[in-house]
Formats: sequence, structure tokens, C-alpha cells
Amino acid sequence: MKKYWAVLLLAMAGQSYADVPLQSGDEIQGSWKLEYTKKSASAQDTLKREDTWAFNAGKVTITHIPRDGTYYDQAPVNYEVENGKLKISLLGRSDKFDVFSLVEKDDKTMTLKGKFGDIYHFNKK
Repeated sequence: MKKYWAVLLLAMAGQSYADVPLQSGDEIQGSWKLEYTKKSASAQDTLKREDTWAFNAGKVTITHIPRDGTYYDQAPVNYEVENGKLKISLLGRSDKFDVFSLVEKDDKTMTLKGKFGDIYHFNKK
């Protein structure tokens, strides 16, 4: 019986974080406040964040990034949607990308999953 419940819980956890393909960059346009990140969909511990990611016309600007007790803003970098995934250029390396999958999105919230399973939860600004 315990094995049955464990399998059921794993199946439910997998369903709640299934990837949703992005159709275009228009779906994520605007400013999104990064509320928290966590190491995986099943992780309990979250890391509170304060960054704002602003998507506009093929560029994303990430501002208010905490570092060593202060904050900094990143210069705008290109982003694109390819094969249903969000690809954001690395600063100074336009040929390298961070790749994200869309987990869920509505008018007020968005959850992305990084290529190593990290979860990013945003609220619309």
C-alpha cells in the first residue's frame, strides 16, 4: 500500500510541473518580478528573490539582482523562443544561452524551469 501511495505522489508531482511549449515571445512580454527559486519541482526550500525580468521586443533586462548586500542591473540581452523553449543569451556570450521551459503561466504568475531543473516563480508587475 505504501508503494502505491509513493507512485501516486510521484505521478501527481510530475503532472504539476509538466512543460508547456511557448508559442512566441509575446506570451512573456512585460515585467515579471522573480519571487523565489528552488532547486527542483519537489524541493521544499525556496530562495526568496527580488529580481525583475523585463521582456520587450526580443530583449530581456534583469534588474535589482542581489549581490554582496547590494544590488546591480544587468545590461539587456537577446532572448528568443525556439522549439517551445525560452533561450536567453548569456551576458557577453551571444552564442551561449540559458534555456528555460514554461511550466505554467496565467495573467498574474509564471513559472519557468531551468535546464538543470531549477524552478523560477514570477509575479507580473
